[in-house]
Amino acid sequence: MRYKRALLVTAIAVALAAGCDDADPTGPEPTAVEFDWSGAVAPGDRIEIKNISGDIKATFTSGSEVVVHAIKTSGDSDLAAVTIEVVQHAEGVTICAVYPDVPGHKPNECLPGLPGNMSTRDNDVNVAFTLSVPAGVEFVGRTLAGDVVAEGLKSDAFASTMYGDVSVTTTGIAAAASMSGSVSAAIGRADPGRDLDFRTMNGNVTVRVPSNINARVLAATSAGKIDSDFRLEGTLRHRYGTLGNGGPNLTLSTMDGDVDLRQGPAAQP
Repeated sequence: MRYKRALLVTAIAVALAAGCDDADPTGPEPTAVEFDWSGAVAPGDRIEIKNISGDIKATFTSGSEVVVHAIKTSGDSDLAAVTIEVVQHAEGVTICAVYPDVPGHKPNECLPGLPGNMSTRDNDVNVAFTLSVPAGVEFVGRTLAGDVVAEGLKSDAFASTMYGDVSVTTTGIAAAASMSGSVSAAIGRADPGRDLDFRTMNGNVTVRVPSNINARVLAATSAGKIDSDFRLEGTLRHRYGTLGNGGPNLTLSTMDGDVDLRQGPAAQP
């Protein structure tokens, strides 16, 4: 995989208030810091965003490069103490918002996938990521507090947050998870090729799949209701069924919320 470029971090300082001739000649601290990265990521490889506090939004681009933009803002915490790191590896590119280490905890480290460590304490820096994703480039977005949105992608997409909502629409497959928030997704592939999970603890789960999908559905809620455009068996709050020729598991689950499985247009061969 070849990467064309490049990393740019630009600090934007606020203007001095008029009439403050005795102000610090070095100027006030910046109220926002912007970050930009762009590069070629091969189809089948991955662009991954790992965040702690802040939203992640991905949209489709017809171009050949992934383009990532981020804005760091804060109230009291030091913006410079939170860095944005780019790790290029055999399976793509991972970009992380790396916060200062928490004493007594494992040092923070930006690594692809589940390895590495992302933690913070008493830091109000917020990092909002937006990115453009070409067709065929897998998107992975993870944040601790914030929404994850992927709109109109033409590739596989996997999104998760602990405190926020997740929304994904793609012609490929997807999986989405939240601990406290709603989960919605629309996928376009009739043969997923792997198990797909859509989960939350406190919120609704709504998933739209092709009418000709091949999968085994497992739907569950502890305190809500289940509604499906497909015929499912089971009880009021635990239902299951085989769609098409069967296949991987399609799991939709929540503890405090409703589950809706909707039928979309048939996937084209």
